[in-house]
Amino acid sequence: MSTPTPTPTPPSNAAVELHTERLRLRPVHDGDAPALLAIFSDPETMRYWSAPPWTSIDQAHAMIERDRSAMASGEHLRLAIERREDGALIGLCTLFHLNAACRRAEVGYVLARPAWGRGHMNEALRALLHHGFTAMNLNRIEADIDPRNRGSAASLERLGFTREGHLRERWIVGDEVSDSWLYGLLRREWEAMKMSGSGDR
Repeated sequence: MSTPTPTPTPPSNAAVELHTERLRLRPVHDGDAPALLAIFSDPETMRYWSAPPWTSIDQAHAMIERDRSAMASGEHLRLAIERREDGALIGLCTLFHLNAACRRAEVGYVLARPAWGRGHMNEALRALLHHGFTAMNLNRIEADIDPRNRGSAASLERLGFTREGHLRERWIVGDEVSDSWLYGLLRREWEAMKMSGSGDR
């Protein structure tokens, strides 16, 4: 009887930093708690999130502590989006539900409302996707969004994602039931888009 091949241990993400023209993407730290609370307690920012708005800074500290362990173990990659011009934390972007065998992950993101409309999230996600498809050797990245969140849908489609499914009444947050649109982006599609120059928009 053959011995099963052990699942490889994922590399640590604790030291990952990415840089773009306007942004620094880096792990969260203790000093980020007030900025995280400001983002996650805003009902408009959290309108289409998978959990209710935060009510306490303890929730920010809990996220930071969970990330410290999860990033070190390679369980996920969550990076703070820091504006280089003033060092302000304006959002988060994440690769999670990592599946090493299938080289697959899910992308998540949130941006503080005062930073909306300036292209920051598009810039951050391009860097995150590039890291996922190159350094992390992913073959597929997925996204799950609320169909009413047309801004998020447009952002994903600009990045090359294809809408692949509509799941009815998939989420219940508080008393609100909502559907999901599922998106997918393959590594070969990302590479083709970069080669054509359409990934630089």
